Amino acid sequence: MVDKEKIRKKVQIIEENTAKLKQLKNYSFQEFASDFRNIEAAKHLLQVNIEAMIDVANHIIARNRWTTPETSSDSFRILEKHGYFGKSELELFNQMVKFRNRVVRLYHTVDEEELYKILQEHLNDFGLFIKAVTGKVL
Repeated sequence: MVDKEKIRKKVQIIEENTAKLKQLKNYSFQEFASDFRNIEAAKHLLQVNIEAMIDVANHIIARNRWTTPETSSDSFRILEKHGYFGKSELELFNQMVKFRNRVVRLYHTVDEEELYKILQEHLNDFGLFIKAVTGKVL
């Protein structure tokens, strides 16, 4: 059985970090890019949010004794296969994993323009994930 409290804690982390990211979203690009703290905070908060999403997915998979994912993207594929969300959300979440991998391994390829675009256009994607998983498990 899924540990609902564990899921709630991870969801709370995502929600709190998303609120912080929304504060950064309110800056103009010039304000955002002129202070390294904004850039580094955005990278870190996005990375932690995506990690929390992966943790939630893996917890659900493990507790249901479904196929063990080989990659983080596999975790989302397994949830999609079990009806947690559709193909479009799967693609979106897999793009998030790719971004997280770049932040961790190819950090020099992530620039302030890309981060600012994510802040402006993709913060609601975290809400899609939260809605998908909490609608099934909480």
